[in-house]
Amino acid sequence: MANKIDSNVTGLTFAEELTLGTLPGSPVWYTLEPNSYDDFGGSIATIARNPINAGRQRKKGVVTDLDAAGGFNSDLTQTNLKRLMQGFMFADMREKATTLPLNAAQVVITNVDGVNEDYEAASGLDAFVVGSLVQAINFSNPENNGLKRVTIAAAASLTVAEDLVAEASPPAGAYIQTVGFQGVAGDIDVDGAGALPALTSTTLDFTTLGLIPGEWIYIGGDTAITAFTNAVNNGFARINSIAANRLEFDKTDATMVTEASTTETIQLFFGDVIKNEALPANQVRRTYQLERQLGDDGNGTQSEYLVGAIPNELTLNVAQADKITVDLSFIATNNEQRTGLAGLKTGTRPTLVEATAFNTSSDFSRTKLALLDAADSNPTPLFAFVTDFTLSINNNASPNKAVGVLGAFDVSVGTFEVGGSMTAYFADVTATQAVRNNSDVTQDFIIAKDNAGICFDVGLLALGDGRANVEQDQAITLPLEVGAAVNKFDHTLLINFFDYLPTAAE
Repeated sequence: MANKIDSNVTGLTFAEELTLGTLPGSPVWYTLEPNSYDDFGGSIATIARNPINAGRQRKKGVVTDLDAAGGFNSDLTQTNLKRLMQGFMFADMREKATTLPLNAAQVVITNVDGVNEDYEAASGLDAFVVGSLVQAINFSNPENNGLKRVTIAAAASLTVAEDLVAEASPPAGAYIQTVGFQGVAGDIDVDGAGALPALTSTTLDFTTLGLIPGEWIYIGGDTAITAFTNAVNNGFARINSIAANRLEFDKTDATMVTEASTTETIQLFFGDVIKNEALPANQVRRTYQLERQLGDDGNGTQSEYLVGAIPNELTLNVAQADKITVDLSFIATNNEQRTGLAGLKTGTRPTLVEATAFNTSSDFSRTKLALLDAADSNPTPLFAFVTDFTLSINNNASPNKAVGVLGAFDVSVGTFEVGGSMTAYFADVTATQAVRNNSDVTQDFIIAKDNAGICFDVGLLALGDGRANVEQDQAITLPLEVGAAVNKFDHTLLINFFDYLPTAAE
């Protein structure tokens, strides 16, 4: 028996349940990297017996209740939030074509043909669109990894424009995912004459790209031939509407102007999208088991579990000169412990995909809080700089208790709430007036590094507080409270995961 267990030997993983409280036959346990924990485990409630007696003493009580819950703090990386966000948003990720989907079986790449320049599989590769930009990942040969352009998409083969080398047995973790599209020469233009700017095309049908209104894209590649000549026409943009030959934007990095491409093969970059879904048919409740390993007790690794765990609250923390961190909390129906002799629960535990944390100094490509203007995709922001802000999700989950049940038999969820707070440097009274007038405001921010990034978009919100903080010898600051509401796209929060972005986007 060990005299003590150090915290550094512990670990945290999670697996998705098949039904509430029940794991699938072969669960996959995904590794997390907690910085700290918040009340993780089960809290037992007891009531002592205190009958009237001459000895004036209490008698041993009885266990009456169990509250199972847990939370932890983690750095934000490109990959560690993506899968769990499905639980917090009660929705499936809207993925572009990929051979390694989050919620379906993997399409196994069985061969790479270096003569015909194609990736091969038994079937499923015809889900990709000709002209798509795809990222190939985890292949043994470096030439077979990286950004590629699809020229032919058949069920059993995906041909690309780039040179490949023969690879008869790619690793099991090798996969291909859509990250964008490249137009043919001179096909994609800019219409800047309307109330809102748009991309137009003759050949490309924008409706075939799997895009939705409210989603963000990045316009332009890293070379002159793949971007618009006028710099204001390149950058991040939010889609307002989609037609076969017209892609209209209601948020842009700059005021776009009319431009006809000639020899340019314009590149567009996009990614997977998740949003809180308005239609009940699209809402998906996921429950999890969280496994905290507690070191070796002499017989093996001991552990504790949160069972039937519902994602409840998530808060993104952004402070100046710091890492971006996330606080996550779960409400569970039960808590279990296992000795080293019993061992960990069965399942596979894949190796953690290493990724660096986002910082708050150099990894922000865009951050904007502005008044909503239906006729202006690039309104003046309310603030030039902020000192800190938070973005929070609350599912208002609560355990369902019943006679005969220790713990909870289920968990109910309430209204999906999105809020937060920020402290901005005061420049003029426009923001204060926006608070007083209950103006329609919109917020978005995009973080990017290492040719990847994440976009958070709160389409409609109202501001609270707004009392200027004036201190001697200091810049005036303005604390603000943020309360989001359903926007014109019928959601409150949308998140884009860009698994590839050009260097120009960083």
